[in-house]
Amino acid sequence: MSQLLKKLPLSYLLSLLAGAATILGYAPFYLYPATILGLAVLVYQWHQASSAKQALWLGLSFGLGMFGTGIYWIYISLHDFGGMPAAGAIFATFCLSLFMASFPAMTGWGARRLGHLWMTIPVLWVLGEWVREWIFTGFPWLLVGYSQVPASPLAGFAPVLGIHGVSLATILSASLIAAIALHWRLAASWRRNVLLLLMLGLSGGLLKLPQWSTPIGEPISVSLLQGNITQDLKWENDTLRQTLQLYLDMTLQSRAQLIILPETAFPLLSTQIPQDYLAQLSGHARNNGGNILIGTVESENGLYYNSMLSLGTAPAQSYRKTHLVPFGEFIPLKGVFGWVYENWLQIPLTDLARGGFQQRPMQLSKLAVALNICYEDVFGAEIIKQLPEASLLINTSNDAWYGDSLAAYQHLQIAQARALETARMMLRATNTGATAIINPDGSLQAHAPHFTTMSLEGQAQGYTGTTPYVRWGNWPVLLLLFGSLLILWARGRFK
Repeated sequence: MSQLLKKLPLSYLLSLLAGAATILGYAPFYLYPATILGLAVLVYQWHQASSAKQALWLGLSFGLGMFGTGIYWIYISLHDFGGMPAAGAIFATFCLSLFMASFPAMTGWGARRLGHLWMTIPVLWVLGEWVREWIFTGFPWLLVGYSQVPASPLAGFAPVLGIHGVSLATILSASLIAAIALHWRLAASWRRNVLLLLMLGLSGGLLKLPQWSTPIGEPISVSLLQGNITQDLKWENDTLRQTLQLYLDMTLQSRAQLIILPETAFPLLSTQIPQDYLAQLSGHARNNGGNILIGTVESENGLYYNSMLSLGTAPAQSYRKTHLVPFGEFIPLKGVFGWVYENWLQIPLTDLARGGFQQRPMQLSKLAVALNICYEDVFGAEIIKQLPEASLLINTSNDAWYGDSLAAYQHLQIAQARALETARMMLRATNTGATAIINPDGSLQAHAPHFTTMSLEGQAQGYTGTTPYVRWGNWPVLLLLFGSLLILWARGRFK
């Protein structure tokens, strides 16, 4: 192995392949050991690297393999549905992958500069993932912790330290495996590292045992409507009448107490929806003794909002999406990037306004419901703002933008992590998939086939209780990371 790593082109290729292999840990594959092993290969290489510069290039190669394989669907969104020329879409997707890959690159470089690689690699890696959560409004996709959800023992850290805690346990496991491979001839070192690896897995497994929440009230029947409206036709006027009729028919066939439609199920302003149509929906929900949630666009004072509206037995309520997608729902630095939309892209609703940051849970069918729209559920620290008041989580989305790719499955796994962190059920109603009912332990109660028109029927139970993550958010893991970084810096500074 050492001889192989001396041949730099081969070492970079191995790093690239190891990065690509990590994707097997994410949905729909759920082979969580693959991500740990892929990371272990990278950590091994970093230990064998001759310099911080080589460690940087190894990290960059790994990141390009990981993100180039894992977020290739950005091209589908930009080209197939956004109308961007193929060359531009390829370039944009590569640039995003390169930006994401810069974080593993800087981890390798920084770890070699600071020394004490067994400690610095996990600390710097997770800090990099935390930065990805907020820089440029955030794109925390493919955090390594998600690869362990829900079956891995390491997923047990989610309700305590959140997804960043799971990431820390994941990269620590990879570091220990790399240490075992490096020092397998030293019996004492080998045994110590094996013991630490087993203890880490056992700790995560034991944290899965507590019941972090308890049921409250009676379960209710739910119906999640998956309309399967083709994205390239969704906003066409000719499709609108068919869409309205489809969702009306699906609604009238349901006897559920809570019926949920996807994000922007109605591709028009809420004020443009015929009043008699809304009356039919509302009347049916009341006859069922419950409520219906519809996705549409609200307009107020010249501003437009991506919203979910409630109709039925409860007073009318609305939730407006707060965390918008840059370049998808709002145009950052319009003076600089506005030409892209004028000349390259044909994406509707690219200049939306943000909803209020202090929105509280909806009161529906005796449940306090925390709503979030599309990729808002990627941000765990934002989801917990409505807890512990909320007893149920609901995410509505339209992942048709990414075609028949891995994106919808990866998004589902992210939602499973939110259920684990909060010890709440999560209901997902989507246009083309992944529509699902998720249990508080992150497991799937039901999952609709993708790209089919159907109503996913099931039961939803409200829960009460506060996990450590709901109570403290990311603060414990951040204090641990920055405290460790300070100690490492001081040891290097004053040794």
